[in-house]
Amino acid sequence: MGIGLVIIFALVTILAAIGLFTSLKNKNLLGIVFGFGTLAVFGWFTIMTFIHSGYPTAH
Repeated sequence: MGIGLVIIFALVTILAAIGLFTSLKNKNLLGIVFGFGTLAVFGWFTIMTFIHSGYPTAH
């Protein structure tokens, strides 16, 4: 685990942001709800994983 997991979480977060934007543009309420939920959860996972184990330490 480490930077690879951060990259995967970040890609899912970016795709969720794109999906949320598309849902907002099309006024799709269910898409907005699920897009925002996915963006919030995976965005939080991305930030916390990066802080906890993704940032390379200086030796």
